Amino acid sequence: MKTVTFGVLSVSKHFSLRVFPVIRDSPALTVKAISSRSPEKARAEAARLGIEKAYGSYEEVLADREIEAVYIPLPNHLHARWIRAAADAGKHVLCEKPFAMNAGEAQDAVRYAEGRGVKVMEAFMFRFHPQWQKAREIIAVGEIGEAQSVHIQYAYMNRDPKNIRNIPEAGGGAMMDIGCYAVSAIRFLFGGEPSRVMSLVARDPDFRTDVITSAILDYGRARGVFTVSTTSWPGQKVDIRGSEGEISMRLPYNMFADVPAELSVTTRIAPRTLAIGPASQYTLMFEGFCDALRNGKPVPTPPQDGIDNMKVLDALARSEKSGGWERP
Repeated sequence: MKTVTFGVLSVSKHFSLRVFPVIRDSPALTVKAISSRSPEKARAEAARLGIEKAYGSYEEVLADREIEAVYIPLPNHLHARWIRAAADAGKHVLCEKPFAMNAGEAQDAVRYAEGRGVKVMEAFMFRFHPQWQKAREIIAVGEIGEAQSVHIQYAYMNRDPKNIRNIPEAGGGAMMDIGCYAVSAIRFLFGGEPSRVMSLVARDPDFRTDVITSAILDYGRARGVFTVSTTSWPGQKVDIRGSEGEISMRLPYNMFADVPAELSVTTRIAPRTLAIGPASQYTLMFEGFCDALRNGKPVPTPPQDGIDNMKVLDALARSEKSGGWERP
């Protein structure tokens, strides 16, 4: 398969720390350019990472004829704008989560890109890790009986007022930054959409972002429940309980690429811990996206899934205000 050439819109710590080190040697792609609003910053990062081209604006990446696709790790409020700009330039788009600030904005950006013949995918990397594939398989075959609940905890501590995660206008807050993972995971495991949702939110008096958010997603005979926080002791965990057993993930989202994931499964027969991997979820995601580009396939995570995820997030935002159940 011919290598796909990528450009990166933004000098992002997330990209340099978690993404680039595991994708740089993939035969499916080459990161050929990186950009920043500061030419000096772009040049320094390109030199540090060994990336061929550095640009002092995002527009320059989009104008580069050698670039076929862009990875967008920009702040949330800029996603839709640059999806559209990339589409105008004929570049395929792998965009960090969430797609946009709301479902309407996400849908407009996706439809705009599709209308210009480019592929778009939301970068929920965890779905590509084999521990998540295995968990969904265990549920599907009925090993834990009827899946009845998914409980998710995800938290970190960030009190930096300059960090975009603490700026509401940039799409900051626990719900948009990590609650989107919880919503995506629940929908992924149950294989569909909740009929109604409810949230309970605590906001920081200075930042105005939500700092502790809990939610319930109603699936009739099953429930998805999560609590996410930007001001708590760091940690993440997923527990799936069924009528005849349970599954637990010790490190569901920020899984390391160089050690096996541990998936604990308990049934009436006996408890066991599955060692799954090692696997690089970012590499698997990028390579799946590249395969779709090269072979004319649909992208592995359909863009409609990102829109539907935003519909749930929008309903949870409405629930904060109404104090009751809301339908996505």
